[in-house]
Amino acid sequence: MTTDKKADSRSVILGGLSGNIMEWYDFAVYGYFAPVISQQFFPSKDPMTSLIATFGAFAAGFLVRPLGGIIFGHLGDRVGRKFVMILSGILMAVPSFLIGVLPTYSQIGIWAAVLLILLRVVQGLSVGGEYTTSIIFLAEHAKKDARGFMASWSSVGAVAGALLGSAVGALFSTLMTDAALHSWGWRLAFILSILVGGAAMYLSKKVPEVSLDEEGKKEFEGTPIWEALRTQKAAMLRVIGIVLAYSVGYYLVFLYITTFLIDIVKIPASEALDINTISMVVLMCLLPVMAKLSDKLGRKPVLIAASLGLIFLSYPLFWMMHHHHAMIILGGQLGFALFIAAFAGTNPVTMVEAFPSHLRCSAMSFAFNVCFALFGGTTPMVAAYLIKHTHDDLSIAFLLMGAGLLSLIALLVHPETARKRLH
Repeated sequence: MTTDKKADSRSVILGGLSGNIMEWYDFAVYGYFAPVISQQFFPSKDPMTSLIATFGAFAAGFLVRPLGGIIFGHLGDRVGRKFVMILSGILMAVPSFLIGVLPTYSQIGIWAAVLLILLRVVQGLSVGGEYTTSIIFLAEHAKKDARGFMASWSSVGAVAGALLGSAVGALFSTLMTDAALHSWGWRLAFILSILVGGAAMYLSKKVPEVSLDEEGKKEFEGTPIWEALRTQKAAMLRVIGIVLAYSVGYYLVFLYITTFLIDIVKIPASEALDINTISMVVLMCLLPVMAKLSDKLGRKPVLIAASLGLIFLSYPLFWMMHHHHAMIILGGQLGFALFIAAFAGTNPVTMVEAFPSHLRCSAMSFAFNVCFALFGGTTPMVAAYLIKHTHDDLSIAFLLMGAGLLSLIALLVHPETARKRLH
């Protein structure tokens, strides 16, 4: 594969990460305003039941991501990476805006919840194609000894989007009264997404397309996903295992955790969002550093070290976060940021290197999104359920320890790919 025209690394990085900023901004905003959304769309006498239903709607967007991966993966392998990035960006920005103007349960009854879930499903389809395609786009533009560094900017874009959502949440929580935030303030965060989406699509259009591997496409008849399932099953299963700890860890430590700090630890919402924002800034800065380390040492050493860190340190780090002193909570989350950064910075290029170029979008999108659908998107709901039924606030640590163990097993049987030819 080659680019249609020469592009400098800076423009490629901007094009590759811009769509992720939009998409993950929306997912972050939804998670951060979950306690408010739960009362607006899923009212119940039990606040925890409402919250679980809200995270269930959040999970619905993830459950359709494998389907989105199939649809957009096919387009990415057959039509082009850039086309998928622009189309999926549109299908993320518009539903996000519509959530911001959606009538609530008190206005139209159960239809409010139904419409919210439908919009989340459309967004889930979109993310199912955009994120993995942008990773591939970045890696395929990179030099061999800088593939990890270039691919990591997809994660930087995702974290930047989530960070933007966190910052907006913190700003609104600080400037608005609780009544205003519950009444109309939360809507502004979703309405603003149309501006973020417009900027993302403008940047994506300025980057050249990648020429598709026509020779590779001629090697088989039919659709890329079926060929991938026929010839790449083992690699896809390994990728699911490798991504598992990242999918659970990110949504537990940087999304659900604000709800945990507000509802369980009982610290003010503004303080919880401030802590999360600081931790995500550190996480974002660590991503290219960890990716660059994987370019020098290999993918497996970095990922295995991160898996061991989650297995042995998740419980003490969550113990630190179950504290009323802000600096101790921050210390615990910064510890997690180190391990999650190792996964989020190194996983993108590891996935790209696992598959042949003519099947890469389909195979990688399907494997990645199956993992996030089954484990990542359901993590906030499972975490809330665990705490409610075990009556142990630290039970969520075992969820992350188990994910770390499964990723470690997958890594031990996965070949090192850092020096592999990509095309």
